[in-house]
Amino acid sequence: MNKTEFKNYIATYDFKTMFREELLWNKDNTKQTIVIENEPFTITGIAEKCGLKILALNTDSIPTADIRKKIDTQVRKLFFHYILIMHNADRQVWLVPIKKNDKRELVTVEFTSNQDVEFLFQKITQLSYSLDDEEKLTIVDVSKKVNDVFTVNSEKITTEFYKQFSIQHKAFREFIEGIDQEMNRDWYASLMLNRLMFCYFIQKKRFLDNNVNYLREKLTECQANKGKEKFYSFYRSFLLTLFHEGLGSPDNVKHKDLIGKIPYLNGGLFDTHELETTYKNKINISDKAFEKIFDFFDQYEWHLDTRITATGKDINPDVIGYIFEKYINDY
Repeated sequence: MNKTEFKNYIATYDFKTMFREELLWNKDNTKQTIVIENEPFTITGIAEKCGLKILALNTDSIPTADIRKKIDTQVRKLFFHYILIMHNADRQVWLVPIKKNDKRELVTVEFTSNQDVEFLFQKITQLSYSLDDEEKLTIVDVSKKVNDVFTVNSEKITTEFYKQFSIQHKAFREFIEGIDQEMNRDWYASLMLNRLMFCYFIQKKRFLDNNVNYLREKLTECQANKGKEKFYSFYRSFLLTLFHEGLGSPDNVKHKDLIGKIPYLNGGLFDTHELETTYKNKINISDKAFEKIFDFFDQYEWHLDTRITATGKDINPDVIGYIFEKYINDY
């Protein structure tokens, strides 16, 4: 199966031909209806190999993450090993239970009709078999292959992101003015990037004024209001207010005209840091620093769960935890 053939199978939802004839999985005639919150979902069998089933759910509206978890709970009572392809006219979500660090996790691979199929193509073609495999295959072998295929990207993207993050951290540090000690500039760069990455996660969940591009648009707005020649407008006129008087304050509604509707996050990350107290009114960070870091962040898909998108460039909190643990050890 070449990439063009694969693209046609995906575009026409011909999963049966793809799995049975191209990947040499076996026929499966499963048809099962489950009910989640009074809504019926009819799941049909696509193919199977040693008991691991490929299932499909054709639905007008792709279930939310919460509903997917409930679907998984019901489906695994029937078929413990499975992949479920949820699809409608222009979107597919492949739900894949995997085992990671002795814990069961749900990985979701998202694909839309306007995306390149390369990433999904590389994943699915690894699930092919030959006729010679049949006699020696077991469910352990098949489930391990599925597990390996859908977990390898997590490790790869973490390594790649860390490598690029280290470069970006050094570049960001050079834009910081007003802090004379190099070690303090390093720590302040880390603090700022930590805050910004946290904001990237929550803006993608629409927690920042219901805007998935909140930070980028606020940067553009500041530059339009203050003029692009005002190279420090974003940091001083907006970002410090967002952090200290917005996300770090329970009384942030008084700044609604500037920052919009945002949550109060009681965790300390957005409190005034001792470096900001020590170097009060001295610190400046050029708008160019934020343009560059947003360009970097925008290359990735930011999720609060373990989904994988067709870009193959997915960041979740586990990745960030690894980044900062390794960064602290290295520096």
